[in-house]
Parts: sequence; C-alpha cells; structure tokens
Amino acid sequence: MKRRTVIISPEARAHLLDLYDWIADAASPAIALGYIERIQAYLNGLDIASERGTARDDIRPGLRIVGFERRITIAFRVEPARVTILGIFYAGRGWESAS
Repeated sequence: MKRRTVIISPEARAHLLDLYDWIADAASPAIALGYIERIQAYLNGLDIASERGTARDDIRPGLRIVGFERRITIAFRVEPARVTILGIFYAGRGWESAS
C-alpha cells in the first residue's frame, strides 16, 4: 500500500471544533475530547488505507466518503501523494453540498 500525507483542511478542523463544543455542552469536555481523539486517530489511518470508503467522482473528482462510528460522515480527496480531509459531518448533514 502507498503511504500518503493526511492534511486536514481548515473547514474540517472547524467541523471538529464545532463537534467538540456541541458534545462538551451536551455531555462533558472529557467525553468530547475522547470522541475527537478517536476521529483524529481514524483520519491519521487514512495515510495508508486511503482508498477506503465510497468514491463519489460524480460530485467531485477524487472525492471519497466514509462513515465513522455510525454517526460521522468524513469527506476526503485522494491525490497521488496526499489525502485531504474536506469535512466532518455529524449524522451525514450537509456533506454533499459542502464537498
């Protein structure tokens, strides 16, 4: 398998921060931090397993989507040397229009 650099776009980073804030308010900062850390570990795993998920070239060339723990949809673009995380969407909200 080919190893690629994983880059989190500013928009995806903002999605993570918003998700953290929402979970911290609804549950606790500790629970929010744990969840965000699991998402980040999953994103880092895309360095080798970049071709997972579903290709959505019909929306944007190179776009792929993958689910995380049945609640998150991750939109990312695979290029020869890198994977760019485009967005992280809770319950799949808005990923098609935002990608």
